[in-house]
Amino acid sequence: MNKRWGILAAALCASLVFGGCQKESLNDGDTGETNTNKTDSKVNEKQSNLDVLQPLAYGNVNGLNLEPGTTLSIIGRGSSSAYWKEVEAGAKQAVADMNKALGYKGEDKVKLTYSAPGTENDVDDQVNILDEELARYPAAVGIAAVDSGACAVQFDLAAENNIPIVAFDSGVDYQDIAAMVDTNNLEAAATAARKLCDSIDDEGEIALFVHDSKSTSAKEREKGFLDEITQNHPNVKVVKVYHLDELEEMQKEIAGVPESGEQPDTEEPAEGADAPESEADSGSDITQEEVVKYILEKNPSIKGCYTTNEEAAKLAVEACESLEREDMKVISFDGGKDQLELLKEEKLEGLIVQNPYGIGYATVVACARAVLGQGNEAVVDAGYTWVTKDNMEDAPIARMMY
Repeated sequence: MNKRWGILAAALCASLVFGGCQKESLNDGDTGETNTNKTDSKVNEKQSNLDVLQPLAYGNVNGLNLEPGTTLSIIGRGSSSAYWKEVEAGAKQAVADMNKALGYKGEDKVKLTYSAPGTENDVDDQVNILDEELARYPAAVGIAAVDSGACAVQFDLAAENNIPIVAFDSGVDYQDIAAMVDTNNLEAAATAARKLCDSIDDEGEIALFVHDSKSTSAKEREKGFLDEITQNHPNVKVVKVYHLDELEEMQKEIAGVPESGEQPDTEEPAEGADAPESEADSGSDITQEEVVKYILEKNPSIKGCYTTNEEAAKLAVEACESLEREDMKVISFDGGKDQLELLKEEKLEGLIVQNPYGIGYATVVACARAVLGQGNEAVVDAGYTWVTKDNMEDAPIARMMY
């Protein structure tokens, strides 16, 4: 019996494949909206993404008898990357499945509005979007918060109007959300730490490139990684943790601009000479790519990099290529097309692949359950898996790539 369970568990593990642009409101004919992109064809090929959701009830729309014409609002962190397109696709499929199950057509259809800020770190844009969506009085809102503490006023307003809030992908500080749909970022980050340490023989210096300093997902992916290093890898040293929203600070460091209150260690310009321009001195023309390159160049002993999303991974790989550091081991989160290509080219050591399609689908289910007063699990786990060049073509894993 134990052997049989071991085989079943191994098979199940093989299937656990997981873990912007301008604002858009994207719709689909089956969701009651106007976009003509259909998602019905994805039902079968994406079913495995839904089968690993925990609890399993969030992978189907059974018993979600919403009133005709109900509107749900989903607000992502962005909309241009492969990850966020998968979140959107999962959400739209859940609404399409709901309409099909309920037999709703025309104006009776449950409607979905998917919106997102222009870039993934634009807090103000996302808050404005949330204001606009609440002004339309949707039945429920799902949001992947850019800043975990930025929307408290809006959430209070939603509560006053009996609009439940479901957090997904990145949590919020607000206490009264209906549910949280997410990857177990602490556990996934610890896995990434172990894999990176294995790749550098559990010894040497490493750097972290984290997608921001404000979101819950970023904080957890940083904490889970650092905790694993501190507790179990005494010969590995983290020499730098850089957040991608700290560009201005690093620009000044590279340009040699002193911190506030300090005097620059420079000679006074000769009489008649032009004073240096403040904009040039600030380093404001230094790009994100140059910052990452500067960090690696300044620390030539770094053997490995941990990056927490697609953007960070690309920056690290580009910097390594520029510095001709083919020996650098780079590990990242997410599994979009560009990252898979880098994996094939052995420019990435491995990926923590999440389940954005499942996250989007489960978020809609959680919203519907909240509207119906059915109750929700506090946390819905979407899962993740470790993907390398050696296993990325395996059928169970390949079906989950995005």
